[in-house]
Parts: sequence; structure tokens; C-alpha cells
Amino acid sequence: MGNSYAGQLRTTRFEEVLHNSIEASLRSNTVVPRPVFSQLYLEAKQPTLHNGQVENEEEEDGSESNSPPIPYKMKPPPEGCCTTDGFCQAGRDLRLSSLVSEPQDLPPGFLLVGALSAGAPDTLLVCAVDRRFLPDERGCNALLGFSGICMGCGEKGFRYFTEFSNHINLKLSTQPKKQKLLKYHLYRNDQGQLVRGAAICWKGLGKTAGGSSALTADSVLLVLSGTLNTGPPKKRHKGWSPESSAGAESAVKTPPSSSSSSLTNWTKPGRRAQRARKRKRERERELVCVCLSVCLSVSICLLQGHGSLPRLSGKVSDVQVSSLLQSCYQNCQALPRVYQHYGPSPIQPLSVEMQILLTVYYLVQLGPDQVPLIEDLEQIFMRSWRESHLSEIHQYQQPQPGLSLPQAPYTLPGLPLPQAQPLTPSQLPWLANLAASSCGGGVVVLGEKASMALGLADTFSRLMEGQLAHTNYVVIICTAKGQETESCMVVTGQHQCRALTEGMFSPSDSLREISQQLSSGMTQELTTFCNSLGPEGDIDVLLESAAVESRSQLTPLSIKYRVEWREVRPIQLVVARKLLSHVCAIADSSTQNLDLGSFDRVHFLICVPPSEVTFQQTVLHLWNSGVLQNLGLEQDCLSQREAERYVVKMDQEARARIDDLIQEANRNPNTLFILVHDHYSCIGGDSGSGLVDSLLNSCQIRDANNILTLHVTSFPFALQTQHTRISPYNEIHWPSAFNNEVDLYLEKTQYFGVSELLDSTRSGSGLPLLRYDSSFESMASVLEERFPKLHSAVIRTQVLIQHYCVAMMAVSGRSGSGGRSQHKHTSVETLEIVQSLLSSAQRCPSHHGHMVLLRLPSLALAGWAHQRLVRIRQRLGLGERFEIILGNPSQTLSIGQSFTERIKTWLKIQETDWVPRTYLELEALPCILILSGADPLGESLPRSLKYCDLRVISSYYLQRTALEQELGLAAYLVRVESQGSQPHGHAPDLGSDLSESDSDKLNSTDNEEKEGGENALKSDLPGLGHTAPSLPHPPSVLQTPRTFPDPHRPPNTQRRPSKSTSLDSSSPLPPSLLQGCSWARGVSRPPSLLLPRGLYDIIKACHGSGLPRCTSFLPHRSVTWASSFRPLLSKMMTCTEQSLYYRQWTIPRPHHMDSSNRPAKGCTDNFHPRRLLLSGPPQVGKTGAYLQFLGILSRMLIRLMEVDIYDEEDINFSGQLERVQYQSTCASWPVTDTLRGMPFDYTVHDPKYEDISTVYCPDYYPNIDGIPRHQEDVYLRRRTDRIKLSKYAAYNTYHHCEQCHQYMAFNPGYQMSTLHAFTFSHLLLGEEIQLYFIIPKSKQHHFSFSQPGGQLESMRLPLTSDWNPDCIKSPIFTPTTGRHEHGLFNLYHAMDGAAHLHILVIKEYEMAVYKKYWPNHIMLVLPTIFNGAGLGAAHFLIKELSYNNLELERSRRVEGGGPPADVWPFIILSDDSCVMWNAVDLDSHRYTRSVSLKQVLQHMEACPDLTQFGLCGIRKWSSHSPGQGSGGGARHREPFSRGHLHDFLLLNVDLTQGVQFNQNRFTCDDVDFTLRVHSAGLLICRFNNFSVMKKQISIGGYHTFIIKNKMTDVPTSVQPSQYICAPDSKHPFLATPAQLLLEKYLQHASLFPLSTCNYTHPILSVDCYLNLGPEVTVCFVSSRPRSINICTTGLLFSGLLLCFWDSFVTPGFLKNFHFLKGAVLCVICADRSSLRQTVVRLELEDEWRFRLSDEFQTANAKEDRPLFFLTGKHI
Repeated sequence: MGNSYAGQLRTTRFEEVLHNSIEASLRSNTVVPRPVFSQLYLEAKQPTLHNGQVENEEEEDGSESNSPPIPYKMKPPPEGCCTTDGFCQAGRDLRLSSLVSEPQDLPPGFLLVGALSAGAPDTLLVCAVDRRFLPDERGCNALLGFSGICMGCGEKGFRYFTEFSNHINLKLSTQPKKQKLLKYHLYRNDQGQLVRGAAICWKGLGKTAGGSSALTADSVLLVLSGTLNTGPPKKRHKGWSPESSAGAESAVKTPPSSSSSSLTNWTKPGRRAQRARKRKRERERELVCVCLSVCLSVSICLLQGHGSLPRLSGKVSDVQVSSLLQSCYQNCQALPRVYQHYGPSPIQPLSVEMQILLTVYYLVQLGPDQVPLIEDLEQIFMRSWRESHLSEIHQYQQPQPGLSLPQAPYTLPGLPLPQAQPLTPSQLPWLANLAASSCGGGVVVLGEKASMALGLADTFSRLMEGQLAHTNYVVIICTAKGQETESCMVVTGQHQCRALTEGMFSPSDSLREISQQLSSGMTQELTTFCNSLGPEGDIDVLLESAAVESRSQLTPLSIKYRVEWREVRPIQLVVARKLLSHVCAIADSSTQNLDLGSFDRVHFLICVPPSEVTFQQTVLHLWNSGVLQNLGLEQDCLSQREAERYVVKMDQEARARIDDLIQEANRNPNTLFILVHDHYSCIGGDSGSGLVDSLLNSCQIRDANNILTLHVTSFPFALQTQHTRISPYNEIHWPSAFNNEVDLYLEKTQYFGVSELLDSTRSGSGLPLLRYDSSFESMASVLEERFPKLHSAVIRTQVLIQHYCVAMMAVSGRSGSGGRSQHKHTSVETLEIVQSLLSSAQRCPSHHGHMVLLRLPSLALAGWAHQRLVRIRQRLGLGERFEIILGNPSQTLSIGQSFTERIKTWLKIQETDWVPRTYLELEALPCILILSGADPLGESLPRSLKYCDLRVISSYYLQRTALEQELGLAAYLVRVESQGSQPHGHAPDLGSDLSESDSDKLNSTDNEEKEGGENALKSDLPGLGHTAPSLPHPPSVLQTPRTFPDPHRPPNTQRRPSKSTSLDSSSPLPPSLLQGCSWARGVSRPPSLLLPRGLYDIIKACHGSGLPRCTSFLPHRSVTWASSFRPLLSKMMTCTEQSLYYRQWTIPRPHHMDSSNRPAKGCTDNFHPRRLLLSGPPQVGKTGAYLQFLGILSRMLIRLMEVDIYDEEDINFSGQLERVQYQSTCASWPVTDTLRGMPFDYTVHDPKYEDISTVYCPDYYPNIDGIPRHQEDVYLRRRTDRIKLSKYAAYNTYHHCEQCHQYMAFNPGYQMSTLHAFTFSHLLLGEEIQLYFIIPKSKQHHFSFSQPGGQLESMRLPLTSDWNPDCIKSPIFTPTTGRHEHGLFNLYHAMDGAAHLHILVIKEYEMAVYKKYWPNHIMLVLPTIFNGAGLGAAHFLIKELSYNNLELERSRRVEGGGPPADVWPFIILSDDSCVMWNAVDLDSHRYTRSVSLKQVLQHMEACPDLTQFGLCGIRKWSSHSPGQGSGGGARHREPFSRGHLHDFLLLNVDLTQGVQFNQNRFTCDDVDFTLRVHSAGLLICRFNNFSVMKKQISIGGYHTFIIKNKMTDVPTSVQPSQYICAPDSKHPFLATPAQLLLEKYLQHASLFPLSTCNYTHPILSVDCYLNLGPEVTVCFVSSRPRSINICTTGLLFSGLLLCFWDSFVTPGFLKNFHFLKGAVLCVICADRSSLRQTVVRLELEDEWRFRLSDEFQTANAKEDRPLFFLTGKHI
């Protein structure tokens, strides 16, 4: 059985309608009532009225009387016994709560039940009752009487319930009844505790909707025997059985052969009777012999139902036995696992009798030509079950909301939801006959009480006697006493039997059967019959005469058309980027399954189905996509033929290719290999699945970390099972190109798929694109009846080819003497196809035409059809009019030479040996393509396809994938133009439902975007005038072949809608001839699709959910349903929800590639982390999308291996510098004496400081031609270069590799980090400073503690004399903020594996996030008061901490007996953007090479006199060669120099103890510190042979400070003039540190007008360097004694800056300097009183004039401690 045309279940309960029908039939005197099934499933919902009710008079059935209760007086208990509620008279406890854990010993046949106590209504008493006196789960078969045991005292022998109720102290006021008091079953749960179970079903299955008691078996018999009307019916209904009266009598009379205990004996017969009955059944099974084939030349199909079939003998080949119906019954009786957690449950599956009765009703409503479909019958069972248990299902769903249980399709408003009334075996045959009484003999029900064998023998005899000539189904029901009900179905209708028989075979078996019939000569009679045209004669004879009449040939015109394949569509790029984002998501996950940072190139292999055309088609796409150039493979692939090495067909030769890929992946761990499995669904069948499983699921591919598998398919259902290897998060679905009629991606095309084809059938305007051929179906049906032994595909192919042959004869005009009378031997549809095929090429000047696709799955039939059509074409002289092509998957494409030349002319191809290899290259060629093969294998069809003839495909073996693959051949991209245009000119509402899917929900495309409205399909109308149509690109991307470019087209033209055809510039065609090309007019219109009638009806029918009925089919033949208790797919489901649906409800069959993928114990899934799935509708462009993905993935890997490095030439060099070589260029280390003799370069050369004030130096002459830039411009416009990362690079948190995995993450042995305080005091701060270290346990060996786990004492430092080639002695401090993800803190590769101490210096509020991203790093947390501080504060605390730690380490060494001065005094201050380090090649001095940070530091630490240097560093990298640059060569040629150092410092904390970083500084703190170190007389050395590369990081850093208003706390635009205000004035305060406001104000304000662009008169800045703007020059001097300053003799200053002046600044010191008249003085202090004290103490009023209006403060509130400054002018 296959699928269904059944109507929908109605809301009225089945039993209610059933009994109403019985009653109506008994009362009726005129007509027979309509069948119950029609009332139940087909009619509209109508209220059911009950005029009366049937009440049972027996007390045993549990019904209650309406009379008042009879007073009852209990027998007084014996003296001395216990009368307490809940205890028996022996005083033993019977309460369930007391016996919940007590062990109970029950005699065989007894059950534990719970009794209600009148004295304690909430208490259950535990009793043991003989199960024979209790009802079954349907409320039947309970014997009269009672037999019980007291579970308290153990007393037995209670034969009366009255006696037992007295013993257990029920204390009743009415007559004790077991139906009232024994309420619940008791059972033990998984913990062994006794708990309450389901209620005892004393009253059957409840009450009817009207409130009356439900009819039981006895009540039905009473009704049938006329108890309601006191006699039999007035007119016997033909389904009424006269034996019913006997049945009624037997209910009250005892048969003579029975004793008084006949009921018990009947229920439980003796052993002798059992053995006799068993021997009788065995003899009956042996006697049945199939001999009907002797009298009938037909076959039957026997569907096994309930029970087993007898053994058949004889000519059993005429009987096809199927277990499909039995599987359906069994699946519908297996309740979901969710209902098994509650013990005995009231939810029960459908009974056997109900299943059989529903099956009969389903068969009755089928039409004479319809085929029963198992899917529909299963849905009927499920809906009936849901309606019977609506309330229970809801109850069980509530405690487990996460479970997806089948939902009832609707509710019953206003009606109670009782349980269904059971059907008994005695009722079933009569009710089944009643149901079948109105179908005219189409369904016959045989009730047999002896055995199934007798029923089959009766059926076979009726067949031989011809009694079942008009019967399609015989249902045999065996209801033998004491046995389970058995059933089976015999399908006798020839059409139905053929459908079921052919549906039992797999596609491969069917193809073998067809080949066998063709090779054995069974089709000869059919061929002869089809060739005969009756009175008109034989086709071959007519062809001979037609061939003599005319053999003329057409002469094609030499008209050239240019065909351009469209470029990559925008939506394909979108999908490619979605694929890329999923790959990045895998890499970014914490599972370490894919390390993109370790790959430097991409390699790929595309696995395609075993089709030569698909193989060549993929190669063509690959060659024209540009992917080989993007991957750098063009040198190895110089021709399209050589590109075949990257594509492989999934046949036996694929094993060697994939093995080579695995070996290459093992040899190249830095190459990412992409294994693309294209068009999966066609390989999931019987033959290819094992090959795919062994290749793609091999352990080598599974375990290779550099192999990523991508499945590409239009039908992903087979990959979406419970055992799938693909995570739902790794699925990529094709997006919708339209949303509310808006072209989201400027596609100008709209996908036309299956749902759009269905819409064309509902448009009501013109001929629909999807249709069937009634004439063909009628002829095929007649021949199927005439030749019952032949396969339907053979018959339909013969008929189809006959239609084409006759149509060609009729259209060509060479039909001999038959004339138009031959039209009756073909169909109108076939005539239209052939006429369009011939006329299109004849009318077009260049002989463009259409393609007709003829789908014949059998290779043998396709070969025969090709030979037949070619012969007919040649006889008719049409050999040059159109081509007939045989599409064999295993063979290359072959067409005639004349047609090849025609295509070469259109495509302007010059090669003599070129031949088309794909169907896409057949664009505009008039041809019939006979496509063979069990399934389409991914072949793309040209846009000239006009008719898709699928009239031969099977309508019986149906799965969703197989069906949609066939329909996908007609998928199309329709051009969207003006609103008034309509495709095909006949369907204005074709696109009315497009909003319901991406392009087609039936094909599981992505519907994640919100869609709505009507997207009408539009295309060109006939009559195009001078313009050829603009064609959208075919589904798979092709570009113009690179060997034949258009010389008139520039290589990079702007993007515009491409055209598949356009008239050549030399074409002389007038518009009238151009309009004659029907291909040009209709190329943008979707093709018409012809289907078999049965398939058409199935596809067009819809479920109540709105989806086509075929969506409820099994999704793929390699999977099966997990349960029949599943909901239907919904129309509103997105493709992601469909995926989750199939993942829950399907399981793979044993031959499926995922069948062995069982999750490990304790896991819910077993997903492969490097496996992706791309799904999209057929013919939409998936190949082009994943090819573009390969290209952008390669570019991304290159991008990942490259970083943006600041590449800037040093600034502020003067050409007038004297070029003197102080040291040899080959010197490895600096000589201190020589270095002291070198002049110190005060000028700052770092390009990042281009916007700061120049430091005055007598030897420097600035270039005044340059235009200074603002700081923001400098940051945004700094020059960068793309540099590939070396193996010694530093990385951020996104880098993952096996080598540095332990360096980055937690060490398994050390799971925790600890927080340690470190406290020291400092005079400048005036208080103790407490810092916190976060130390992972794996790094605690770098520190010393008072005891293990105790107080932190110090950070261990090595000795100066220590040397270890695998260790760095200097601790590395990296201040950072806002760069927890992007900071380059992974120094594992940079250090080349050397041991080192790296400490991140972070702010307190960022502690948690840094600890999350860098759990294995040591962190130094600054105090809370420094949360808003700048880089100067971090440097200050690092230096002071290091010096205090140095003193502590010296003390520790002294205590250990070592010399104190030998402790290593250096630390490293490194920026968080240092990414790579380089060294100059000492041999050539012209090239640099990448070196590790380990090599740089070990070289610097090995300097012999390093301890004499106060500060060392290296230069910043630039791409300019060392010998070039204005003025730069002198310093770069010098291996060592003295000057400013930035970004990477080696600091001697011992020598620089007296020079501190300014903790208040935000900018230029390194410039200020370097100047003060130099003025202190300390040596500063820059190692020019080493350079550091800085990565451009636009996120975070100490330069990102936001100035915002204090009141709003929202960043606003604040001008620099607002950074300050007059003291005590009303001014909006800013929530920004005062020091930052001051520095920013001084940078932008012009406080020193005389110094602007006046280098010879700088500003004198004492003990401090501040940036006063790029136009101002600052002369730094130190007031410290014995400090080194430049000579200022004769120098006139234009201003004086005193910022927090030192105590060494005195009036005498200032008198050493001379100022211009009008020079400006600026004094900066912490408060206003300090300003006044400074003026007085330094005697400034003697030479400077001050005004009250010249006093200012930063725009801070008082609590934010603003800074104050005073300005004055020199007198």
C-alpha cells in the first residue's frame, strides 16, 4: 500500500456516529443509511442528538441505578476485634502509606488493588483480589463474584465482597459493591515502592458525548435483537444478521453442552480442547493451495494484517504477500515512550477491532481507480487515537513540556472528552459488513470464525468462480473463540494490485524487472499492438511511404548569436559567506576542533554522483568560477581537462582519489582540505550508500583535523535523522531572495519551484504548467488491463513513444494516407510538444529551438525509445530539424556533428575538437533529451527547456525525496520585470503563495526571514521588437569561457543585468525575423510539467496543514519513521524546524551511512564537529555558491595569516645632520664609552607622535613645509601594510593550535588561580600601595611565599650570572585595557617555547573578563583608584613594584648567603600590540629577517655591560630599506644609538630608582620619562639591528578615553575650550580626569602665541615634558643638581612652563634663562593656594605680570580634584 486520498477525520467521535447509524438502520423502513465513514470523515460537523439511552440492568458492568440507595446495616463485628479505620479486624495496618515499602507475597492470579474507606476518604487500603473477578483494560471479562485476601493479617478464603468489606472495616451505609469501592490498581515503581496506578475500568470506556452510558457488547446485541422495539426490525437491513437474536439469547441461556460454570470453562478451556484446536489450525494451514492462476491470468496481492498467514503452496508466484499493512498496525499499537513512565496508564492504543473497522471504512471511500496509501491509513489511525485520548494526552503533556507529542488537530468545544467505546470481536464482522454495504461490492468482508485459512480458501474459490469481478478488496476477519482477532486483506482489483505489487519493489529491483521483460521478449506482443494504427495501417509501413515522399533537409542560416553565461549572483555570495561564518564559528568554539590560524592554504576535492554529465558540468563550473586562481592552483591547472583532478565521481574509482586526499592531508597539516559531497540524496540508495559510508565516514577523515566535509543537497532529509553526524547548528539553508515583493539581493530573478507549479493549477487562468494527460492515461489503463504481466513502465513507455511517433508523422505532414485521422492515436499534449519542437527551429532564422525532456528511468527502455525515435525522425526526413539525445549517466554526451557545429557557431568557438559535454551547453538547441537513470543525478538543464515529460515515472514507489527530485527537473529562475508581465501568459496568480517559502517550502529551503505578501512571477511577453531577452543565469554558475573572451568587452565593466543572448553587431536581422525566434521570446518562462494522473492527484492534494500530501511521505528510502505517533509537518515550519522534525522522527535503516553513528553512553548525540550541510532547492545555484565559498575561505585564511602592521618612515629628520659612524656595523653589543660619546637625539622620530610638540635640539632644523595633523587624523590615517605572520608571532585569544593549547588554557593538573596581595609604600603617594596578583597554580613557581599557600613575599628573580638558553631572565609586564580579546598576549610562538614570566597589568574593573579569556596568565591588578588613570600610572606602579621586589629578592638572597647585588635588575615593558620582531641581516645590512622574541631578548640580556645601561630598546619596523630615507640611513646604519625609546623597553629598575614615571600622565609619558632618564645621566641605548612590528588594533587601548558631561554621563561633543573654566564659575563639569583635560587643553589651545612655528624661540619646560601642540617647540631642562641639559646660552625663550615644579626650582635657577618680551608663563598646581605660594616663592612677580582673569581650572567638580593653572606675560 502506498499513500491516501482519504477525507479528513471529523470532530464527532467515531463510536457516536457508529451507534447512531446502527439505530437509524434498525428503525428505517425505506432507504439504507449512508455509510458511517462518510458521516465520520467527509461530512461537515453536525450535532448528534440522542432521543433515548440504553441502560444496563446487570450490576456487574458497573452501571449505577437511578433509584435511591437501599439502606444497609452491617453485621456487628466480633467482640474484641479492631474497628479502627485503615486496619483489619485483626488489627493489622492496611493503609497504602504504611505498606509502601513492605514486601508482599501474592498467590498466582491475584492482583493488588486499592479500596476506598468511608471513614477515611483520602486513604487507600491495600487488598489482594483474584484477577478473574476484575475487568480488563477495556472494562470487560470480569466474572461475577469475588475472591480476596487480607494483606494485613493474611486471612484467605473471602468469597463474598460483603464479608471482605466487613473484615477490612469499610463501615458502609449501603450495600457493598466491588465496583464502587475497588478503585485503583497498585504497582511497584522503579524504586520498589508500592504506588497507586490506573483506575480500575469497571464501566468500559466511559460515557458518550450525550451523557448516556456507552454501549457495551451486550447492549449492542440487545439493540440488534430489537429490545428497544420489542421485536426484530420492521424491515431487515441487509447488513443485519439473523444470528444476533441467538447471540442475545446466549447471553442469558446456558448451552446444553455447558455446565453451570460454562463462562469460566469457555474462557479457560481444558488442555485437550486446546490441543485439538491447535491440530485443527495446523491442518487448515497445510490445506490451502493457490490454484486460482489456472482459471485467471491475473495476480493478487495479499496484505497480512493481524495474526499470521497460513502457508501457501502451489503456484505461489501469482500471490504477492506484503507485510506493509501489518507493519502499519504494529506501529500504531506501539505507544510513545512518554506514556510508559507512569505505570498502568488509561492511554491505550487502538484495539485490533477498531483498526480493522477503520481499514474497511477507508477502503470503502476510495474511488475505483484510486490506490490505498499506507500513510493516509496511518494518519486515520492516529487521528482516531488522539480523539479518544485528548484529555489524557494533554494531562501527560503538561508535566513534560519539552517532549514533542502528537497533537490533536482540533478540539471539541463544549463537549466532554470521554474514552472511546470498545468494539468486541463479536461485533466486528457485522459492523464491517455494514460499512461495506454501500460500496456496490467494491469491498467484501468475509467473517470467519474457524480460521484464516478457510477465509482465504473461500476467497480463492470466489475468484475462480468470477464472483469478485467487480471487487477490489476482500477483507477477511477471523474471530475464533478464545483467540485474538486475526485479519488480512486480499487486493483483487487489477489496477490496485499492480500498484501495490510494483510498490513493493525497490527502484533497482523494478529496473531489473523491466530489463528482464525486455530481454525475454515479453514485450513483443505489446510492441506489435502499439505499432498498429487500426484501419490506418502499421506505423512502419506508413513511414516507408513517407520516407519516399520527401527526404529534404533544412539549410541552416549563418546567423551568429553571442551567448554569455551570467556571473556570480549576489545571493550565491550571501550563501558563500554564510558557509564561511559557520566555519569560523567552528573555529571560534572552545572545542579546539578547527584551528583556522594554523592553515595557510586551501585544497579541495568535489565528490559528485556517478554521472558523466554532472561530472563535466561541475568541472565547467569550477573552470569558469575563478576559484583555481584564488587558491593559487592555476599553474598546476592550465586547461579545463586538467581541472578534472579536483572532481571525482562517487564510483569505485573514488576510493583511490580519496585515499590520496587523506595522505596529502597527513603530509600537509598546514593545508585545510575541503571535501565537498555534492548532491547527496542520489547516493543514499541501495548501491551507493555503502561506498559513501566507507569513504566519507572513514576514521581517517573523521580524525583528520585539517579535513572539513561539506554535504550539498537539495533534499537533506536523509541526513536529518536521530543518528545524524551533522549538528543542527552546522546546517546552512538557502535564503529567500524576495520578501514582501522586495528583491533583497538585486537578483532580478525569482525562483520557480514545486510550490509555484502547484499555484499554477489553482490560478484558474489558462493552461496550468503542472498537468496530466487524460488521453494518455486512458490508453495506458486499457493496455495495463490487457497486459497484466508487464510492468507498467514498459506499457506506459510503449504508449508514450507511439504518441510521439504518430505526432511527428502528423506534424511533419508525411503521415501517408492516414491524414488527420491519425490524431486519435496520440494526445493533444503530445501534439503540442512535437509541434512546438519542430516549429520553433523552423521559424527562427538561426534555428534556435526548445528542449523537450523525456524522463525514462530504465536504461533499457530509454535505449529502446532512443532507437525508435531516431528511426522515426530519419524516416520522416527530420534529421536536421532537431536532435534526439540519450542521457545515460554512465556515458558521455553524444550529439550529431551538424548540431555541434551549430552550437560552436552560436558560442563562437574555434577549436575543431570541441564537443558539448553538459546539458547547459545545449542552450537553444532543438532536441528531445531522454534522461535515464533511477534518479536524476544533479544534471542542470538549459533555459531552453520548455516541456518536462514525466508521464512514465512510477506513481507507486513514493518517498518525498524521490518525488521532489523528479519535480525538481522543472525548477527555473524566472526574470522579474514589470508588474503586468506574467509567465507563460496565462497565470496571473502563479506567485501568490511564494511568500510561504524561500522559494519552495516543499523543498526545505530557508525561511528564516519574515516573508509575506504575494510575489507575482513576471517575465517577458511575446513581441520584443529589436531587443533580445535578458536572461537570468542558470542554476549553476557559468561564465564566459576564458579561452574565447569577447574582444569588445572591457575586463572590468560595471555590474548590469547580463543577457544570455544578444544580437551580434554584424547581424543583419530585421526586427520581424527576431520576433520569429520563439526560444528568445519564451526563454524566461518556466517549463510545463506532465505527470501521471495518480502522481498528479497526490501532489495536488493538501493536508489540513496546507502542505501537499506528499510531505507526509517517508522522506527517503534509506530511513524509516521512528514512531507513528508523530505530528504532521506544518506549512508555517521553517527549514530549520523541518530539520528538527526529521531529526526527532526518523531513524536510518541498516544500509544508511549514519546507521552506525550511535551516541556514546551518557551522550544525546554524536555530531562530527567538522561537517556542514548546505541545502537549497534544485537548480538554484548551490554549485556556484560553494565554489565561491572555497575562494573566500582561501582569501580569509590568507587574511588570517596576515596582519595590518604600521609601516611608517621615521619623522623629524634633518638633512643637515652630520653623518658620523661611531661604531662598526658588525658590532653585536654596544661599547659604553663609545655610546657615551654619541650625542643624545632629543628629537622624537616615532610617526605616532607626529602631532606632538617638537623637543628642542640645537642640531635639528625642522621641515616647515609639512602640515601638522591632529591626533585623531594621525591615528586614523597612519600607513599600514599587510604582512604575513611568521612562526614567531604573538597572537590574541582567537588563535588556537595544539602547540600552545596548554599555554593558553588551564593545565589539567592546576585547575585554579589564587589572589595574592602585595603591599609597599612610596613617598610620592604618601600612603601604602596594595596590588593584587592573580596567579594560576601552574605559575606559582615564579613566586616565593611564606609557606605553601601562604602570604606572597616576592617575585623570584634570577641572578645576573645565570644563563639558560631556554629561559628569559627579565619579567615581561604588559599594561593593557579594553583588549581582553585582541591583545597579543600569547607569546608562546614568539618565545619559541622558552620559559618566561609574563604579567598582564590590568585595571580592577576588568579583572573578571581578562581572567576569563586568559586563565593561564599571571595578572597584576591595579588599585581601584587607578581605574580612571592613564598609561603613566601603570608604568609608575610597575616600576615601583619591580624596585621593591628587587630589594626583597636581594634580602632573600642575603638570607640565603648570596651577594645582594647579583640579582637581575631588568624588567621589560611591552605594548600589547607588538606582534613580530625582526633582525637586520649583518652580512648584507639590506634585508631583515623575522626572529623570535626569545632571540631578541637573549641577545640583549647577553650584553656584557648591560647593567650600566638605564634604559634599552629597539627601533620600530619600517618597510624602507636601511640604506634609504631622508636622513634615516645614518641612524639605521649605526647599530646602536641614543634617543627616545617607545613600545618595547628593557628597563633597569635599579639604576633608574630615582627617576619615576609620572603617574598622572595620559599621553607622551614615555617621551617625558626618556628625557628625565637622560638628564639624570643614565645611558640609553637603542639596538637598531632589531625592530618590532606593531599590529594595528582599533579596539581598546590607553588612547581611547571618552570625554563626557558629568550630568548626563553620555558621550557628547565637547570642544577643547570647554575643558577649562574660571574658578568658582558656573560651568558644566566633565566626568573626565583632570590631568587628561589639562593635557588635551594644552595640546589644542594656543597659550604661547610667540612660540607658534618659532623653532628658535622654544618654550622652556622645567622637569616635565607636555605636548603643547605640533606648532610649538619645547625645550626640556632639569632642575636637578648634576643633571645633563642642553646648552641654552644665548637662547631666548618664548614661554615658561612650570608643572608641579620640583623643590630644586629656585628663583636663582630661573634667572639663568632669558625670555622674549611678551613671553607667556604657565604655572600648574594642584590647588589655588599652591599657585600663590609658587608665585611668591619663585619671585615670579618681579619679571612676570599676572591678572586675576588669568587664573583657570580644569572643568572638574570639587570632589574630582581639579587642577589649577595661572598664566602671565613677561615684562
